[in-house]
Amino acid sequence: MKAIWVIGAVVVVVVAFAAYVRLAPVDDGRWHVDVLAATPPGQGGWLVRPDGGDAAWPVWEMAPEALLAALNEVALAEPRTTVVAGSLGAGRITYMTRSRLWGFPDFTTVQAVPLQGGATLALLARLRFGGSDLGVNRARVERWNGAVRRALPAPQAG
Repeated sequence: MKAIWVIGAVVVVVVAFAAYVRLAPVDDGRWHVDVLAATPPGQGGWLVRPDGGDAAWPVWEMAPEALLAALNEVALAEPRTTVVAGSLGAGRITYMTRSRLWGFPDFTTVQAVPLQGGATLALLARLRFGGSDLGVNRARVERWNGAVRRALPAPQAG
């Protein structure tokens, strides 16, 4: 009989945790930040920007708005991804992508960066819960990079 109570308690804790992960409110102000001024996220995150970070994307000969629009199509094609804040017109968008099983939210903020001869993108991907994402954020950003490269003309040689 005691085992049934223990199993029942474990089930209640697991269900409560899953509900919290999926239903916890999202503070837009915490996640929708200026990528160019953001602190590197460390383990569990990935930072892409022209001045360094973990990586930098190439420069495309196009307007920043057009480049961000191309990335937006790629991001919204990603399963379980929604816009949390921002817009194409604002030049910065924050997306939330949830993991398949538990629904853990990861946040990716993307902003267009005008540069001489075109534009590039700055991205900040980070997790909300835990200390490690097992490389999921980096893999997503690199997948989006590949999809943008396939969708657009070749970037500037650099």
